[in-house]
Amino acid sequence: MNIIGIDIGGSTTKIVGLHNGNPMEPMQVKATDPITSVFGAFGKYISTNNMALSDINRIMVTGVGSSYMKEDIYNIKTIRVGEFDSIGLGGLYLTKLDKAVIVSMGTGTAFVKAQNGKIEHLGGTGVGGGTLLGLSSRLLNIKNFESIIDMSANGNLFNVDLTVGDISKDKVKTMPPETTASNFGKISDYATKDDIALGIINMVFQTIGMMAVFSSRMCGINDVVLCGNLTTIPNTKKLFDVITNLHGVNFYVPEHAEYATAFGAALMTV
Repeated sequence: MNIIGIDIGGSTTKIVGLHNGNPMEPMQVKATDPITSVFGAFGKYISTNNMALSDINRIMVTGVGSSYMKEDIYNIKTIRVGEFDSIGLGGLYLTKLDKAVIVSMGTGTAFVKAQNGKIEHLGGTGVGGGTLLGLSSRLLNIKNFESIIDMSANGNLFNVDLTVGDISKDKVKTMPPETTASNFGKISDYATKDDIALGIINMVFQTIGMMAVFSSRMCGINDVVLCGNLTTIPNTKKLFDVITNLHGVNFYVPEHAEYATAFGAALMTV
């Protein structure tokens, strides 16, 4: 049995396949509108995997753009499923965990509790990839995601962020001196664009990370799975490890984390 899962975002559509329950290589495409991106992703996917339309048993679609899907794709049974359920199932599937708080970092960020086969939407924040791109556009005059990532690689947070060590000579038992006291609270006249790029990424990640900590404590679950497009930033795990060291929450960034929602959709039973 071949099942296709499609996560239709605002500008990017992600597609995965399950062959008898085993994952196939995922893929994503960008397009100006959801319908174009769905058909473009689907056509490219079945061509790349040498599949015929008759090989596909079911297509499961989710994401903000799935509301535009009113008919079956190429007469293949196409079912729209909930995005939060897909996030929860996909996060557990990729990590093989039994329970976790799943954090989907897209344009904004959603927090989902997945435990004992039950999925619960905990809430969210408008801070996410859209924040990263918007601030970079204004502060750096750069709108390209890859360019921002490249710039941040050479950045130095100490030229941007105010730390606990900057404001206190005394040692704080629960917070090392390098702990952020204020994002962009010490931005220097000598701060480079590289420093600012890293500062923006760090601020977005720290905001999401602390909300994940609060969600973790509220649920009594110590494992947090990070998924969504922001996980493709190379130093994602390193920046979240700072929060792990402070609060003891375990952050996971599984392989293919950006496709978690699409995998979850493919796993949905109806």
